[in-house]
Amino acid sequence: MFKDTKAFSGFSVNDIPAAKAFYGDVLGLKLDENPGMGDILTLHIAGGGKIIVYPKPNHAPAGFTIINFPVPDVAEAVKQLKAKGVKFESYDWPGFKTDDDNIFRGGGPLIAWFTDPAGNILSVIQE
Repeated sequence: MFKDTKAFSGFSVNDIPAAKAFYGDVLGLKLDENPGMGDILTLHIAGGGKIIVYPKPNHAPAGFTIINFPVPDVAEAVKQLKAKGVKFESYDWPGFKTDDDNIFRGGGPLIAWFTDPAGNILSVIQE
């Protein structure tokens, strides 16, 4: 039924101008504002994917990773994002701990998590 539809995802934020600056200027994603549709932004993801970002006055950050960005070198991506002011998450749970560089190296692909200005969780993950 949906195998040929061009589905897209979306998530809320509490501040569209902050989201526009973060996703466009900091992360370097191509984005569009959508005149006539309120303050909705469209993020353009490599390969033709799209994600909408919409304002929500009672926004609550997602408690899970909403976008994973595959990168060839997680350590380098973390370094570059930190240089742009991005703060990375640290986790120290039984059997699950990020290192001093905020990277999880405990099995599986290397991964590091950070948040957008609205508190939504994103990651860079080794390809």
